[in-house]
Amino acid sequence: MLLALLQLAFGSVMLYYGAEFLVSGGVKIARFFHISSLVIGLTLVAFATSAPELTVSVAAAVRGQGDIALGNVVGSNICNIALILGLSALITPLGVNRQLARRDIFVMLAATLAFAALGLFADGVGRLPAAVFFAGLLLYTWRSVAISRRESRAVACAEAEADATITGRTAVLSLLLAALGIGLLVGGADCFVRGAIVFGRICGLSEAVIGLTIVAVGTSLPELATSVVAAIKGERDIAVGNVVGSNIFNILCIMGLAPLLSPLRAVGISVFDWAVMLGVTLLAVIFITTGRVISRREGVVLLLIFAAYTAWLIVR
Repeated sequence: MLLALLQLAFGSVMLYYGAEFLVSGGVKIARFFHISSLVIGLTLVAFATSAPELTVSVAAAVRGQGDIALGNVVGSNICNIALILGLSALITPLGVNRQLARRDIFVMLAATLAFAALGLFADGVGRLPAAVFFAGLLLYTWRSVAISRRESRAVACAEAEADATITGRTAVLSLLLAALGIGLLVGGADCFVRGAIVFGRICGLSEAVIGLTIVAVGTSLPELATSVVAAIKGERDIAVGNVVGSNIFNILCIMGLAPLLSPLRAVGISVFDWAVMLGVTLLAVIFITTGRVISRREGVVLLLIFAAYTAWLIVR
C-alpha cells in the first residue's frame, strides 16, 4: 500500500512538472519559429502527449489484439473531449482561436467520422485505410504549420521583438525543456498507472474495472496534465489545441501505423462506444463553433457525460 501511494504521489509530481515544462517550452518555441501557440498545441504538444496511446496500440497490433488497439483510441478520444476539455473549461472558460473553429475542429470531425465508419461498417481498419490516414496526418501537419506562418507572421514577429529573451540559444533551451517535459509526462503517467493498479487491487477492484477505468484514463494523463496546466496559465490555445490535436493524431497516426503492422478488427467494441465517441466529438464541434467559447456550463455537461459513460462501462 505504501509503495502504491508513493508511486501515485511521484507520478503526480512528474505529470505536473512535465506539463509545466512542455507548455513553457512550447510557447517559446512557437514565438521563435513565428508560429502560433495554437499550432504548437495541435502538433508538438498534442503528438507528444499521445505517445502512451501510440505505444499501447502499436504493441497491441503486433500481438494481434485489435480490440485493445482500437479500444484504446476510441476510449482516449472520448476521455480527451469529455474529461480533459470539460475539466479545462471548468477551470477557465476556453476562448477558441478562429483557425481552430474554422479548420482544425472539422478535420477532427472528418477523421472521427471516417474512423467510426470503418469500425461500424468494415469491422475494423485495414492496411489501405491506414495508409490514407497516415498520408492525411502528413498533409495536415504541413498545412497547419504553413498556414500559421503565413497568417500570423507579423504578430509572431512582434511578440518575438517584444520579448528579447527569445534568441536562438533560448530556443534550443526551450526545445530541451519541452523534451524533458515529454519524458516526465510519459514516465509520470506510467508510474501513476502502476501505482493505481496496485492500489485498486488492494482495494478489491476487479481486473475489468481496473482496465476500463484506471488504464483507460492512464494513457490520457499527459493530455490531462498538459491541458489543465495550460488552462491555469491562461494558455487557452494550447489547452484546446492539445485536445483537438491529440484526437486527430490518435486517428490519423495511430490508426495509420498500427494497422499497417497488422489489420485491426473491432470485435468487442459496441455500437454504443462508437456512438459516444461520435456524440462527444459533435458536441465539441457545436460548443467551439457557437460563440467560439467553451463555457464552464458546457464543461460540466462534458464531465457528466464522461461520468455516465464510465459508470455504464463498469456496469456492462
